[in-house]
Amino acid sequence: MATDVRAAYRRCEEITWSQARNFSYGIRLLPPAKRHALAAVYAFARRIDDIGDGTLPAPEKLAALEQARGGLAALMAGRPDDSDEVLVALADAGTRFDIPLAAFGELIDGCADDVRGVSYATFDDLLHYCRCVAGSIGRLSLGVFGTGDPGTAVPLADSLGVALQLTNILRDIREDYVNGRVYLPAEDLARFGCTLDADPATHPSQGKLTAVVEFEADRARSWYAKGLALMPLLDRRSAASAGAMAGIYFRLLEHIAASPAAVLTRRVSLSAREKAGVAARSLAAAALRPPGRRRPPAPAPGAAR
Repeated sequence: MATDVRAAYRRCEEITWSQARNFSYGIRLLPPAKRHALAAVYAFARRIDDIGDGTLPAPEKLAALEQARGGLAALMAGRPDDSDEVLVALADAGTRFDIPLAAFGELIDGCADDVRGVSYATFDDLLHYCRCVAGSIGRLSLGVFGTGDPGTAVPLADSLGVALQLTNILRDIREDYVNGRVYLPAEDLARFGCTLDADPATHPSQGKLTAVVEFEADRARSWYAKGLALMPLLDRRSAASAGAMAGIYFRLLEHIAASPAAVLTRRVSLSAREKAGVAARSLAAAALRPPGRRRPPAPAPGAAR
């Protein structure tokens, strides 16, 4: 039975509002057509992430990721599963915006690396992973936001995704370690004479590990500096949305940098009030700047094309 497009978008928004604890603050700032489309992007990305982070045995996770890849391939070939609300919404969004749907394949690749327990010897190795799992989301989001200068904007969106992923890695050091994952590059741990061979909360050389966190926080700041150059290339509402999402993660990074030892014992987070404040300031700042280079608005979901 075919799924109604409007109902499909509603389902994607339900997923987004309930599970996108940081991104939802920015997505809500978009006009309806873009908000619906970005919710569809998020919902499919969330499906992929949930497979990688779930409790299935590794072989079943890899099979489920390949199934998601097959669903993506069918969608891109114009044959989406019309009983799958997320794919129905994503297919419709892909007809309205220049969304690089193939980038979901990179996200699947990155999640497969997680399942296989890939570790990272150098920062360049980690950078490739960050581009897969987060740079891809930056590029997908840019397809919804739109820009008059894609040649400049695409690598900036990718860089902003890298910045957010580095922040995630620092936030989740202990949780990831408990789950058997280490994302910190081996070369950076060696630089500070540190090895992750114990729970970070009781690590025998906590001072060295804290120094690694401070080093990686500085590195993440440089990626924010690159990625935030994207904002003038977006229209006001899209800049407000992207700025809110990036601003929340940058604020989180600043919390981590101010107390780097905290991530070794708990998951650092922002309050809902603090996130809402960042989103409100992003919207106000976007309203005060000159408009970016726009493209015509997309028709409403379900409207005749």
